[in-house]
Amino acid sequence: MPKLYIVPTPIGNLEDITLRALRILKEADVILAEDTRTSSVLLKHYNIPTKLFAYHQFNEHKTLQTVINKIQSGETLALISDAGTPGISDPGFLLVRECVRAGIEVECLPGPTAFVPALVVSGIPCDTFFFEGFLPHKKGRQTRLTYLAQLDHTIVLYESPHRVHKTIVQCAEFFGNERNAVVVRELTKIHEEIIRGTLHEIGLSLADKTVKGEIVIIIEGKKDTKSADEE
Repeated sequence: MPKLYIVPTPIGNLEDITLRALRILKEADVILAEDTRTSSVLLKHYNIPTKLFAYHQFNEHKTLQTVINKIQSGETLALISDAGTPGISDPGFLLVRECVRAGIEVECLPGPTAFVPALVVSGIPCDTFFFEGFLPHKKGRQTRLTYLAQLDHTIVLYESPHRVHKTIVQCAEFFGNERNAVVVRELTKIHEEIIRGTLHEIGLSLADKTVKGEIVIIIEGKKDTKSADEE
């Protein structure tokens, strides 16, 4: 039966892909890829000949109906992003929603997502957390930071390398210099790095540093300031 598969792909190390994911990618009629050049590296590594179709944030609205028509005509499609699980700060939500509306079966395979290993390795409580993803670049950024600063849950952010220092400095301004945090860079890759400390300390360590790669920021939640007598 034709359906849409959501297939997570490695966030760095190409070995981090399941046997089932490889089988689905081989059996699919078409693979929807965020960047066909990036995805070609993975497919070539595993000798997967399935044809690629570009599906990304700049064309997802225009190509949505074409994709729906392909599935309704009997084709099985697999959606992948450049890395990790589609739909988590990557294209995917719109297509899944429209497939559900059209009565098309959607199945999501388990697999890599950058924030999960970053959160677990951080040493900051991960029993409850708030996933913010990327902060707004300009409009609404201060509003979001003000909101996040009041949460008592661990906070998870994604950030680009050229904005990470600015973001850490701003978080220190809104959350307080002494709030503990962890910056995780290049997960599963050769140059994986974990930077721990307070927001102030991390800001200082990044001030004159050239940062590259994908980044996850983990920040502890606001501590309860009530005294034991008040509880």
